[in-house]
Amino acid sequence: MMTRRLASVAMAGVLAFVVAALPASAKPNFTGVWKLVADKSDFGPLPVPEKLEQKIEHNDPEVKVVATQSTQSGEMTAELNYNTEGKETTNQFRGQPMKCVAKWDGDALTVDSKIDFQGNEITLNDRWTLSEDGQTLILNRKINSPQGEMEMKIVLAKQ
Repeated sequence: MMTRRLASVAMAGVLAFVVAALPASAKPNFTGVWKLVADKSDFGPLPVPEKLEQKIEHNDPEVKVVATQSTQSGEMTAELNYNTEGKETTNQFRGQPMKCVAKWDGDALTVDSKIDFQGNEITLNDRWTLSEDGQTLILNRKINSPQGEMEMKIVLAKQ
């Protein structure tokens, strides 16, 4: 009886060790060309862009994004670089420096950005998640500005 209990405890210890030794699940890789799925996205009070495409090169911890967006005002392209280890990067957005900090939160990548437009600080808090099949990228975005707070959900499909 005591031997069985001891064997059970030993087995549980071995099992716990084996589980602890397993590698952590790999983080998602966002590499690809992604295009807006307008009918699944929610831009809040802002108009839906005519086109939104993101070309992402993800070699962790480096992430490079070339984002192109077309609206009634014209087309704009931005190149953004992030470091997923929480190191601050500085990107240019509409001629202004934008400070960005990206880091993993489980399987989601969070990107917190700050930019100053004409003395007004605007913050963006993005949360990137990838569908299980790797074909859908969801960007949940919170924007804080002197005009208030707003939330958006941007759904992109892999091409």
